[in-house]
Amino acid sequence: MDSLECLMTRRSIRKFADREVDNETLQKVIEAARYAPSWANTQCWEFIVVRDPEVKERLEQTFPQENAARKSVTQAPLVLAIMGKRELSGYYKGKPATNKGDSWYMYDLGLASQNLALAAHSLGLGSVVLGLFDASAAEKILSVPEGISVVALMPMGYPEKIPSAASPRKPLCEFVFLNKYESPWASGDENLCFIEE
Repeated sequence: MDSLECLMTRRSIRKFADREVDNETLQKVIEAARYAPSWANTQCWEFIVVRDPEVKERLEQTFPQENAARKSVTQAPLVLAIMGKRELSGYYKGKPATNKGDSWYMYDLGLASQNLALAAHSLGLGSVVLGLFDASAAEKILSVPEGISVVALMPMGYPEKIPSAASPRKPLCEFVFLNKYESPWASGDENLCFIEE
């Protein structure tokens, strides 16, 4: 599958088949994250591969009951804890280099997470990025040291079922502008404001 097809056919998967993901396949997925761009090549990301059912159960407890995706944490054969080293990305000589402060590491982790999700999809795996959980509690469960934050958990495995349709997307004319915010971008394509069903 080519890159655009991979981008457009990836779906968030919350139910997984009862099938393990071997280390060789997982290594390929994590290798893709290693090649994500980052601020000044700081590569501020770190990952914990969680396969232990007891640890996954404890992580599931960090999610609120109303989070429908919480069960995917224990159902998936593995969960990646996506972490970032703070005060590195977005810094120059130990000080924040922009008015964004320490938030650049979140941007870098987003890039690495997208690489993980796309690589997983290209290899026949499914994943979902979860953020609505008690990160402090997860950090204690995973023995994460000071200066590193757990930002997301990513259950991963072979999909039980793949949703056929993508969620509706905004038309380009709603979020692409030309030169100034108040000037919508027009590429000459009259379909810019068309929403796919």
